[in-house]
Amino acid sequence: MLSRKNKLFLLKIFSLFSVVRGYNIAIIVLAQYLASIFIFAPQKRALEVILDWRLLLIIFASSLAIAGGYIINNFYDAEKDLINRPNKSMLDRLVSQSTKLKVYFGLNFLSVGVALLISVHAAIFFSLYIFLLWFYSHKLKKYPIIGNLVASLLAILPFFGILMYFKFFHSAIFIHAFFLYLIILIREMIKDMENIKGDFANNYQTIPVRFSERTAKTVITVLVILTLIPVSLLVYQHDVGYMKYYFYLSIIVLGVFLYKLWRSYTTAEYHQLHISLKILILLGVFSIVLISPDVLVNGKILLEEVL
Repeated sequence: MLSRKNKLFLLKIFSLFSVVRGYNIAIIVLAQYLASIFIFAPQKRALEVILDWRLLLIIFASSLAIAGGYIINNFYDAEKDLINRPNKSMLDRLVSQSTKLKVYFGLNFLSVGVALLISVHAAIFFSLYIFLLWFYSHKLKKYPIIGNLVASLLAILPFFGILMYFKFFHSAIFIHAFFLYLIILIREMIKDMENIKGDFANNYQTIPVRFSERTAKTVITVLVILTLIPVSLLVYQHDVGYMKYYFYLSIIVLGVFLYKLWRSYTTAEYHQLHISLKILILLGVFSIVLISPDVLVNGKILLEEVL
């Protein structure tokens, strides 16, 4: 039987896990490894990529920086989250603001330190990334359009860090990144609509607050239409293997998404749309394997050779 002190300690650990969104970071790590294997280094065997210690350090450094980014975002959004996410906010408050800041600085210093083991350039990259995460949370997210654009950029920047490491600059990579950027941008705007009450109360000048929900829906509609461009380029001009079926599915999902968007008016309805985009992104992560399943076979052969 755990003592009250131990229970409180476990609750604080769980609270900190909630603040840094450990489940999101786990998905990001998986996405980084899958992207490395099937997109950034398709000429290498899977096991060879997995056993690359420099790649491990890059992904570890990005995970630490992202965790720090979630903490500082939670720090600045404390008042807003009391309105938008009261239950989660109460859990997050089990850890004091001062403790969050200490963990935040610790994670950032560790991230840059790990990156320095790779190269000075890597350390500079992560230092700039950490600064952008702070600047976004402190200033930029309160402004319409620019806040959404920067938030979406910050979500995909860690993947460009890996791209710079492998130096595999294929046009299909940038087209895929553009598709992902658009989906994340749409998700960011849906979050603004979902959080409109807290944003309005705390003077966050997001598109639905400053202009209107209808304007936000119109912008989202344009963004959804724009996703047809990278999807068409990837499916018809590049070899994406069986992942083309994911892109076909994404168009259907986004079509249904638009239909429901224009018929949604409540926080609960916007939350459902938000969840549908998160699922679409998650499916996209696992669908990376469909680009070239042979890579996994080659990895198995390499493992047999090693053993």
